[in-house]
Amino acid sequence: MASKFKTTEISDPRFESDNLRFITVKTKNLKGRGDICLYVPNAALSKDTPLVILMHGVYGSAWIWSQKAGVHRTAQKMIEHGDIKPMLIAMPSDGLWGDGSAYLPHNALDFEKWIAEDVIAAVKENIEEVTDNSKIFISGLSMGGYGALRVGAKYPKTFSGISGHSSITDLPQMAIFVEEGLENYKQDNPTNESVFSLMQQNKTDLPPVRFDCGEDDELIEYNRKLHTELNQEGISHIYQEFSGKHEWIYWETHVVDTLKFFNGLI
Repeated sequence: MASKFKTTEISDPRFESDNLRFITVKTKNLKGRGDICLYVPNAALSKDTPLVILMHGVYGSAWIWSQKAGVHRTAQKMIEHGDIKPMLIAMPSDGLWGDGSAYLPHNALDFEKWIAEDVIAAVKENIEEVTDNSKIFISGLSMGGYGALRVGAKYPKTFSGISGHSSITDLPQMAIFVEEGLENYKQDNPTNESVFSLMQQNKTDLPPVRFDCGEDDELIEYNRKLHTELNQEGISHIYQEFSGKHEWIYWETHVVDTLKFFNGLI
């Protein structure tokens, strides 16, 4: 099968460490290269191994979930203890536009399709155990939570489960974090900017959804509002609040909840 990408580079196993691999592909959606940090567990992998896409927030990149939260080590321990089945975790960059791309199409670049199409294709092309029959899950923190909830809701048949941590829930909240103006991110169809609107639009096709937020997080009221709106609309989901703020120790701790949630859907 022909590659989806003009060029692909993958790290040499001789120099990899900590069960992490790195992939760079050139894609038309970014009009350039995109990076993926990939956790491949030290375990016997079977055909159709599940894939988790785990997305970063503003200011971050492909390395940040592993190097600030150690998610690969957490997942490895959970697999070894029998808490979850083996699964791969793809941690892509968001396209590295400004302080954050919001994983939306804008400025003639399609950061949404980079996630919904390219990242999945890049892993399938390079890891034979991830196939067209593998379950694909999507999660992230803050802006990455927005991306996970929004992209997951827009492409409900692509994903088998959706999870968000400390998530932005609608486009105006990006202004809390980025210096680029909101006009850069505006969509022709406002429905594409709102997690709730997309979940409402695709409610009959949504896979299982969960999201959580820290009680002292500046995004807590937005998450509570989304929870209320989903309840009012009769959209099934899990919402949890925990102690904590908008910080890495919270995400390092609660990514465990996401991995357990996805494991229950395999």
